[in-house]
Amino acid sequence: MDSSTTPLIDRDDLERRQYSTGSPADGSPIVKVLAGFFVSMLVLSSMVAVMYNQLQRPKGGRQSTTATTTSASPGIEVKPSSRGVGWPEKMVGGDDSIEWQRSAYHFQPDKNFISDPDGPLYHMGWYHLFYQYNPDSAIWGNITWGHAVSKDLINWFHLPLAMVPDHWYDIQGVMTGSATILPDGQIIMLYSGNAFDLSQLQCLAYPLNSSDPLLLDWIKYSGNPILFPPPGVGLKDFRDPSTLWIGPDGKYRMVMGSKHNDTIGCALVYHTTNFTHFELLDDVLHSVPGTGMWECVDLYPVSTTDTNGLDMSDHGSGSGGVKYVLKQSGDEDRHDWYAIGSYDPVKDKWYPDDPEMDVGIGLRYDYGKFYASKTFYDPSKKRRVLWGYVGETDPQKDDLIKGWANILNIPRSVVLDTKTQRNLIQWPVEEVETLRSKKHNEFKDVELQAGSLIPLDIGSATQLDITASFEVDSAMLGATLEADVLFNCTTSDGSAARGVLGPFGLVVLADASLTEQTPVYFYIAKNIDGTSRTYFCADESRSSKLLDVGKMVYGSSVPVLHGENYNMRLLVDHSIVESFAQEGRTVITSRVYPTKAIYESAKVFLFNNATGINVKASLKIWKMGGAQLNPFSLFK
Repeated sequence: MDSSTTPLIDRDDLERRQYSTGSPADGSPIVKVLAGFFVSMLVLSSMVAVMYNQLQRPKGGRQSTTATTTSASPGIEVKPSSRGVGWPEKMVGGDDSIEWQRSAYHFQPDKNFISDPDGPLYHMGWYHLFYQYNPDSAIWGNITWGHAVSKDLINWFHLPLAMVPDHWYDIQGVMTGSATILPDGQIIMLYSGNAFDLSQLQCLAYPLNSSDPLLLDWIKYSGNPILFPPPGVGLKDFRDPSTLWIGPDGKYRMVMGSKHNDTIGCALVYHTTNFTHFELLDDVLHSVPGTGMWECVDLYPVSTTDTNGLDMSDHGSGSGGVKYVLKQSGDEDRHDWYAIGSYDPVKDKWYPDDPEMDVGIGLRYDYGKFYASKTFYDPSKKRRVLWGYVGETDPQKDDLIKGWANILNIPRSVVLDTKTQRNLIQWPVEEVETLRSKKHNEFKDVELQAGSLIPLDIGSATQLDITASFEVDSAMLGATLEADVLFNCTTSDGSAARGVLGPFGLVVLADASLTEQTPVYFYIAKNIDGTSRTYFCADESRSSKLLDVGKMVYGSSVPVLHGENYNMRLLVDHSIVESFAQEGRTVITSRVYPTKAIYESAKVFLFNNATGINVKASLKIWKMGGAQLNPFSLFK
């Protein structure tokens, strides 16, 4: 179909649309457009006042323990919050450990359930985040799209709901979707709708006014759904349209998650010229037997030489300085898997560099609690940004007591590891450093003898950004002939198990007597031929005195190249620890529920539980202020 004769949205078409995402429209279409324009002008005129106002927040989990911090907007001071949004002075039953769980600088609305990040984009100076949200409860259901905007990916303003389940094709949920910005500036949103029978239908929405910086009003296409499950695909095995990109033939591409023969996970490929009619290709983009249903499929390029992110318009076949990442969220194991390879834009086929490290059997974004991730290209800083959601592992009854469930990770920049060419580097976006305290604690060359445990006197340790490097005694390492060849983080006994060359690292969210603790550590396994393999692990087994919360030992191997020290960075935020090893080659997110290691009782320790090596540690520790998560002033 010729896109020149069948445009997605004609300029006059806005006046003819009959269906909005909220309640039915009143008045004439022209009045609707004028009203939208008027609201946009009000929003624009209020931005300066909003950004300069001190916005109060309730007391509790978002309490800052350190100095005033500054947002990314020049000259605007963001005071540490004194109360967490939406929290009463006393929780049900007066349980401080439940109140304490709320994060200080990770994204979450003031109440209720959230999950998948959706349609992230950068538009007219604002970062937009949409996310699955239940406006009525702290457990899953009534899935709606929440909407928030930010200037820096850290401090956010909550906007009115973007899309609600109000049509037959999405009445059981406005599910995962992706945004595409077209060359003329129009924005389209493709998403999966759950119909009455939970069959998955693909739908189109777009903003009423693409010139509105805040994209307040969204319209669902009157011809929805635009795609039904194709023959041979289960009604519930067809979901999560990707961002669109244009191919060399001028047609746009989209990929969708699915499976066939029950166990073969795959990514379907569609072509379109007008975004309302799609053609399914005969062959899939890629499939991997035994991986089950693929969700939230993502395909994007990474440079083999530069540290900038790339957009899909940066074409390459994998040999001209560009490789392609294919990622899927495994519906059966709830992990986000990726692989690096090449993409043929003519055949619309993706090929892994290493078939033994294919999608679903090789590398993961995160070896802890992390799922349903999505990336977007940020043109303002030429980077690709990754978001996922961090689920709870406590009982639903506790979520109902505290009134909320789940948070999003700190956004991460994603690039190819140019040193190894075999894995990605994930790193917290630089803007999170604006929350660091002006002064920090520094510890240099701390000697850790085998079996040692050293407390670090930094005061309260609930909101931290820690960088640490560890130098292993090379003579002792070289003298070891063989050690723990069959080691595996997840099947080990955690940090309490002593090996010849590990574990060594940090203990966070610990009380003084270590009855609660979350160790993050390295463990070296050495073969008799002299080669070694390093593992990066996080141990939740003693993270809480509670008996009904998740207590996993997470982790995986991490490349440590010749001449590199062992290094890690930890973002600690009350009940979440995001851990990055070797500048982000391996990442683990831990969701923990301490009852004693909270507020002023939370401590940090260095440890070396190995039996055969000494380690020297150097650290910098910043206290972190609270992010601003507030309603936009026009909608208070």
